[in-house]
Amino acid sequence: MKISARNVLEGTVKEVKKGATTSHVLIDVKGLTVTSSITNEAVDELGLKAGSKVKTIIKSSDVMVAVE
Repeated sequence: MKISARNVLEGTVKEVKKGATTSHVLIDVKGLTVTSSITNEAVDELGLKAGSKVKTIIKSSDVMVAVE
């Protein structure tokens, strides 16, 4: 797989929570949880389930930081 995004993190699926049309996929990345919202169809096509090894790809134009 070749991709232009530079924020690629390897992880393991912890849980897949399916909704009516969208799933929330919880992924363990070095002890931190990353959550991705994708279609149920994509979950099925990728065969995602707890224990699946995946790559999370984060592409964003902004990262905001706030303090109180």
